[in-house]
Amino acid sequence: MSETFRTLGVSEAVEQALAARGITEPFRIQTLVLPDALEGRDILAKAPTGSGKTIGFGIPLVERTKADSKTPSSLVLVPTRELALQVAEEIESFATAKGVKVGLAYGGAPVPAQAKKLKGAHIVVATPGRLQDLVERKMISLDNVHVLVLDEADRMLDMGFKPQVERILRRMPRERQTMLFSATLDGEVGELAREYTQDASRFEAQRHSSDEDGIISHGFVPVTPDGKVDTLVEMLEAEEGLTLVFVRTKRGADRLAQKLNRRNINAAALHGDMVQSARERALEKFRSGKVTTLVATDVAARGLDLEAIEHVINFDPPEDDTGYTHRVGRTGRAGRAGRGSTLVLPDQQADVSRVAMLAGHKEQFESTGMQTARPKLLYTSRRGRRSRW
Repeated sequence: MSETFRTLGVSEAVEQALAARGITEPFRIQTLVLPDALEGRDILAKAPTGSGKTIGFGIPLVERTKADSKTPSSLVLVPTRELALQVAEEIESFATAKGVKVGLAYGGAPVPAQAKKLKGAHIVVATPGRLQDLVERKMISLDNVHVLVLDEADRMLDMGFKPQVERILRRMPRERQTMLFSATLDGEVGELAREYTQDASRFEAQRHSSDEDGIISHGFVPVTPDGKVDTLVEMLEAEEGLTLVFVRTKRGADRLAQKLNRRNINAAALHGDMVQSARERALEKFRSGKVTTLVATDVAARGLDLEAIEHVINFDPPEDDTGYTHRVGRTGRAGRAGRGSTLVLPDQQADVSRVAMLAGHKEQFESTGMQTARPKLLYTSRRGRRSRW
């Protein structure tokens, strides 16, 4: 007999709210996490984007929050404003069934107006920088927070938010439930977990729509500097759905979007230097299909969770296999087929081959006939351990 939300301990009100959205069966990460999370235990979960983790931690937040409790009583920290908006929208869709209010705190919006909207919110979804600002201005208090979620903790630390996260955690009650969700539980994330969780239950789950299901195909395309944009245009002209194109820099996003529009490709840029209203307009045009190609940097696209993205193209290759997985994981959602393509210049072939190997796509790369990296016999990590490529 398969698990249901009710057998996992979810209330009828929340179950019905989920069913109204067509969500009737729990994903793997939800099946693993919910029993212990609903009991108030600390949670460490290795779960990538697309695994269903937001509902996995959102349900315990809602179920363990009373409508008449002092506010805010729960906090979700996320690395980017886009992810904050999506997490808040997801949780709010079933929080209202229990009379629980959700508030948002992120950079790029006027502080006084945002602080006013946070009043009375039981669950606050926030980026570390903006929340720290609000706390220091005494516009919000964390004294009553009894449940904390650190979502995409690895990216939060990668983006340099560790000092803000630690200052925020020190302002919260010691007696609380802490749930940490991350693509990895090693390194700094592991250190953070050891310091701020107690007797935590540990779980690991893959994406709900996983590569093993054959949902995402992976391709590597050799290009030359002069022909790189031409190749991208050819790929985009062959597309009928939404395509997300990753570039390395903010300036590069703007320039590439302009070049594509001059070639009659309906494109928009998305990066961290854009004001919030401009970012939201770009996302809405992309979501609605008015713009079929979104050119984005890694930071801007973090938390972008759209089921209809059919193709992810790495115009600039990612630096490592984790970046590759996060980028390409934006496609192949909700049972849909998806594709990930990486354009590779001659001087990038060795590095990209190593990324492909670590990401589990060695055969796909080697099938192109491009140069592969020579194995390095030994290297020494920052911690002094010697390993083999």
